[in-house]
Amino acid sequence: MKITWLGHASFRIEIGDQVLLLDPWVVGNPMFDEARRVEAIAGATHVLITHGHGDHATDTPAICAELGIPAVGIYDLMQWWETEHGIQTVGFNKGGTVMLGDVAVTMVNAVHSSSIATDEGPLYTGAEAGFMIAGDGHVIYASGDTDIMADMEWMGDIHKPDIGILCAGGHFTMNMARAAYAAKRYFDFKTVIPCHYRTFPLLEQSADVLKAGLPRVDVIEPEVMAPIEL
Repeated sequence: MKITWLGHASFRIEIGDQVLLLDPWVVGNPMFDEARRVEAIAGATHVLITHGHGDHATDTPAICAELGIPAVGIYDLMQWWETEHGIQTVGFNKGGTVMLGDVAVTMVNAVHSSSIATDEGPLYTGAEAGFMIAGDGHVIYASGDTDIMADMEWMGDIHKPDIGILCAGGHFTMNMARAAYAAKRYFDFKTVIPCHYRTFPLLEQSADVLKAGLPRVDVIEPEVMAPIEL
């Protein structure tokens, strides 16, 4: 399995027989070199979307149309994209599991907001979410944008993820200290990959606090377009 950071909260996940793009923001992302866009999305089978904000979802219709692949996410946003952009979608909801090839993706709760900017103001696009992604003998918890939640207790107990992709930049989501608290209290991760940080000065710039809070976990600070093999 390979997990490749595309900067901010965007990832390419090669797992089982799938190549999943998670919240791919590859045009206008300050951390991503747009000259590598084709390389980043090559061979993708699905696009997973946690919520509708522009730094997560704005590139999805174009990618799905270009590659002829479906977007996968909350039912409301998927239906809107089908109507507005004519792309393929797989819409489901929290607690639901969809099989993407031999990879199981379960939608779980997150605490944030979800909208798309329009000329008439924000268009609300269904609830924000995270995913449990199971394949290759691993379970990845992709938190999406969230704060700590009591729901993390049962999510960890039921799904038992060994890899956490955790938002940790602060201001819009939990910060490094809060992410460390959540990981330590609710999960038994072997590997944690922070995201949603370093993109802007407003966000945290280092994962040192996360590492200090999780001394028995392999906390990997990702580098853009550098695959992490697990």
